[in-house]
Amino acid sequence: MPGNKVEDKPEVSHVEDGDEPLKQQGAHHTSKQVKHGDHALRYLGDERVEVTEEDNVRIRRKTDKRILSILIWVYFLQILDKTVLGYGNTFGMSKDTGLVGNQYSVLGSINAILQLAWQPFSSYLLVKVPARILMPVMIFGWGAAQACMAAAHNFQGLMACRALLGLFEAGCLPLFSIMTAQWYRRSEQPIRVAAWYSTNGLATIVAALLSFGLGHIDSEKIAGWQVIFMVCGIITVLSAPVVYYSIDSDVSSARFFTEEEKAQCIERLRANQTGTGSNEFKWSHALELAYDVKSWMFLAMTLLLNVGASVTTYFGPSLLGQFGFDKYITALLNMPFGFLQFLAILSGCYAAQKFKIKSAVVAVYVIPVIVGLVLLYVEGTASVFKTAPAMVGYYLLSFLFGGNPIIVSWMVANTAGQTKKALIMSIYNAGSAAGNIIGPLLFEDKDKPHYIPGIKAVLGIFCALLAVIGFEVIILFFLNKQRQRQRVAVGKPKYIKDTSMSNKYQAYGTDDPEGVLGQNALLDMTDFKNEEFVYVY
Repeated sequence: MPGNKVEDKPEVSHVEDGDEPLKQQGAHHTSKQVKHGDHALRYLGDERVEVTEEDNVRIRRKTDKRILSILIWVYFLQILDKTVLGYGNTFGMSKDTGLVGNQYSVLGSINAILQLAWQPFSSYLLVKVPARILMPVMIFGWGAAQACMAAAHNFQGLMACRALLGLFEAGCLPLFSIMTAQWYRRSEQPIRVAAWYSTNGLATIVAALLSFGLGHIDSEKIAGWQVIFMVCGIITVLSAPVVYYSIDSDVSSARFFTEEEKAQCIERLRANQTGTGSNEFKWSHALELAYDVKSWMFLAMTLLLNVGASVTTYFGPSLLGQFGFDKYITALLNMPFGFLQFLAILSGCYAAQKFKIKSAVVAVYVIPVIVGLVLLYVEGTASVFKTAPAMVGYYLLSFLFGGNPIIVSWMVANTAGQTKKALIMSIYNAGSAAGNIIGPLLFEDKDKPHYIPGIKAVLGIFCALLAVIGFEVIILFFLNKQRQRQRVAVGKPKYIKDTSMSNKYQAYGTDDPEGVLGQNALLDMTDFKNEEFVYVY
């Protein structure tokens, strides 16, 4: 086996009745454990590999270059294709296609409705289908749907295209979250999630520039909004074969690593205790999720936060339009909002990585959002509407985008087992989709121009979000106490050093004089079953 073996240490093996130890793999893990464990366990077996800090940095950089760069580009395309709906509406889509009443709101919600309905199937596909196959298929599907929107001439046509776009996008964020968790150490994950999630802001800027430029194309044969949809869709479709050629599904099958680097990469991920990838769907993981209270708290956070996010996505350009600017200036005025999104995401995830307390950072970033909503409410109800304070209030809403990537990295860091991770990230997407359904429906045409009832409702929702964050911290505290009792019961140290959260690489279990730590890391165990798991706040 590649790599340099460190000194052999006795390990506690979980051998079930009738299970025979797999002797050729070091007589520690059984053949049944290897069969149902991660792909990495079949590759590495019981071998412990020496990894230096130099090795750690080299492997991380190679992973960034091949995996992270693809995630950044594809997520940018997904957000761009989702965002241009608002700009298309600014450039006459509703008028040209005869949308009336709340049809635009429904159009903004339909892809989220399909995503919500598709999540159970998406969870299964995320486990069973290798990422190298699944990702290009999704990209091609939603890109084609986006391009076809240019050919829609009525509400029904637009609905069909948006529904398909939502269907193919449904597994994007869960897949990216899982890949981040199985390629990076827990301390590295927040900034990597930020790298691809921050394209929310970049896509908003690019969408504004594209809309400003392409929106001027308005002839008898084709309207500006049709050109916007067509250009974005074609770029996405052309990216699908490039992604298939470039991406790898997991560490053990990575073509850009040498055999020695694969073993070192697996070893450096051992301390995560969250697994490195498996294609076996385990119903026991699904059952556990049903009574996992912390996961339902994450769902509540996601739902509450994304009600606000959907407001900025679908009604941002429309809200700016109510300030009295023409459609071209309205498009450009959304660029600072996109830049603030970008800064909020990067700064929030940097703070989460530096201070290692994700809950506090999320709470801090909710406060400017509440202030912004208060400004919009106060100015909207004032006898004389003042544009400047209202615009400041709108721009402060950009801080909410700093919360989502931290919640994503918080979820994957606190969830172990491939099936359970797929399910919890699908639950995240379901919460996000539900928020995208509820959000636009809070803002009705009859409430123009300031949408006061919708602003008031969202203000209450963000206040509730702060309470949910507090409850989650309490739950994680008691779960850590529970894992400590489990470790003591099986003869392991009550307190263990979580080296996955250290800034520099440290071998897992080196501080354990008994040498009993580390054997669970690649068994595809859930965080409830793995007594070595440590929850992060």
